[in-house]
Amino acid sequence: MLDQTRSPLPPLPGVGFKPQHYLDLLDDSAPVAWLEIHAENYMGAGGRPIAMLRHLAERFPISVHGVGLSIGGDGPLDPAHLARLRALCDWLHPASFSEHLAWSTHESAFFNDLLPLPYTAATLTRVSNHIDQVQEVLGRPMLLENPSSYLAFKESEMAETEFLAEVSRRTGCGLLLDVNNVFVSAVNLGLDPRAYVEAFPLEKVGEIHLGGHDEDADDAGRPLLIDSHGRQVADPVWSLLDHVLARSGPRPLLIEWDTDVPDWPVLAAEASRAASALERIPA
Repeated sequence: MLDQTRSPLPPLPGVGFKPQHYLDLLDDSAPVAWLEIHAENYMGAGGRPIAMLRHLAERFPISVHGVGLSIGGDGPLDPAHLARLRALCDWLHPASFSEHLAWSTHESAFFNDLLPLPYTAATLTRVSNHIDQVQEVLGRPMLLENPSSYLAFKESEMAETEFLAEVSRRTGCGLLLDVNNVFVSAVNLGLDPRAYVEAFPLEKVGEIHLGGHDEDADDAGRPLLIDSHGRQVADPVWSLLDHVLARSGPRPLLIEWDTDVPDWPVLAAEASRAASALERIPA
């Protein structure tokens, strides 16, 4: 049986692949040891993107990150989308597949966002059933990512960490811990990010993500953070990562930068900072 709590990715830095960095990666990829792609960008039958990915997959372990399954959606999962995802994984043989604890579909509508869920018994059953279906179709365990939150539901019956732990227990899926999402949610909801980490089932974590966020304010003037993936990782998020790694030990560590993508040296510098964080883990 596959190890369902650890990803086969190396416990080293990775970055989200962007086509403008293709030649840079081939020329000198240090310190990047693996790459992530968004599944929905590579579901075609051919062309330049697929050719690039095939070439990169010969040199790097690849993590496939889905953004369109709508794991938390009310309706059934889209069988055509699942079939395209299965076809991608069948030829790519990725080291890891992950998706978000969120929903983005309603009936025939698709929303260009990852929307939050109430943490109730009904939601738990629905999400678990959808994950069981995904894992059966793909023939592999998946990782489920904690969301960035901008509001909380009154009807929630359990904490997010409790919800994720129970989903993992029921389905056997692993978890993806996005440290920036923890920090964003904690600021927006008035929570303690370190307490969240200490309640998180770190033994289930197969991958850790870091990304940048934007700072704003709500109508009452309170701080409001937006998970934008469009800038460098903030210093408080790096500090929170140190807190995570001291408890979890080394894990595959991804730098996400999806908007306003910088030149390669800027992204490589973020990956170098991630490598330094991994080197500081206490023995």
